[in-house]
Amino acid sequence: MNLSEQSCPEAAAAGKTDIAMPLYPADAVIMAPLSGYTDVAYRRSMRRHGCRFAFTEMVDAASLTYARKRSEGMLRRDASEEFLGVQLVGGDPEQLRVALDVLNEYDFDVLDFNLGCPVPKVAKKGAGAALGRNVERALSLFSLFRERSRHVLSAKIRILSETDPAPTVALVRGLYALGARAVTIHGRVKEAFYSGPVHYEIIRAAAESVPVQIVGNGGIMNADSAGQMRRESGCGPIMVARGAMGNPWLFRELSDGTEFVPPTVAELLAEVEQHVREMTEEYGEAAAMRMARKMVHDYLRGRGFAGEFRSGASFLNTLADLHRFLAAAPAAHAESYWAQAENGLLRERLLRRG
Repeated sequence: MNLSEQSCPEAAAAGKTDIAMPLYPADAVIMAPLSGYTDVAYRRSMRRHGCRFAFTEMVDAASLTYARKRSEGMLRRDASEEFLGVQLVGGDPEQLRVALDVLNEYDFDVLDFNLGCPVPKVAKKGAGAALGRNVERALSLFSLFRERSRHVLSAKIRILSETDPAPTVALVRGLYALGARAVTIHGRVKEAFYSGPVHYEIIRAAAESVPVQIVGNGGIMNADSAGQMRRESGCGPIMVARGAMGNPWLFRELSDGTEFVPPTVAELLAEVEQHVREMTEEYGEAAAMRMARKMVHDYLRGRGFAGEFRSGASFLNTLADLHRFLAAAPAAHAESYWAQAENGLLRERLLRRG
């Protein structure tokens, strides 16, 4: 029995998947699918610190259609993963049909349709958030998922208006009617990308109008913002993205609350080393180190390390380079960081004195 079935064992025992049955436990914290990030090594790092629900990287339907062998690595599932979802993005029906057939060969706990990615290279192809704005077409393409996929279905969208909940509610209602077991709603419009206020009231209107599980998303960086999302949107499950980049401890923070113990500098650096080492085991040293530079930056930013030192992460080429870099890190940590932390001036990505 997978974790989604555990959330409703009666339905699992009956062999049924009622689309109104919650996909996630009410207190779930879900790691978002992040293109270029949430591979096996990344997910292992998250799971070491309490992540139960995660996704592969976002997968492009065109890539599965025309470059399947190159893309299949993104679909790999570690044997230890109890729950793993996959997210598909695309706006071409023929490519989606091919991609859905490919994904039917793999075991995932949920297949999510991305209707919320705002980046230009996705939107200009009529996919992601651009597709989400065309409600009729978005639902027409989601109907292909119902017809062709063997997986449990969900979708991730953005709010369609900052002031009027009706368009967002209409999209959510249509997705529910086509079999979505959950809909994740990012509380910003496409043009806002990842900054600005999160419109919790629009998420709440959808949650109160449609009998499908709504997952709140947007601006969740720490326990305070997670609590605000839950209070103001009415959502139980939440999805984190940028807040967990370089910060796998966010999952412990959200589950432990006031009992959360931040990592020390030594524990932070040990996690960086293990994460990157596991990447080299997956991709080989040369390729992994090119990919790992941005990961190292993410771990260090906002945690008191000097900017000149952090810039050195851009020149890491080998594990030996990484080890020398990490050995120099404690000396590059500013004493002023601790004064800010002890005076309550820091709200996220916290460290503790070791």
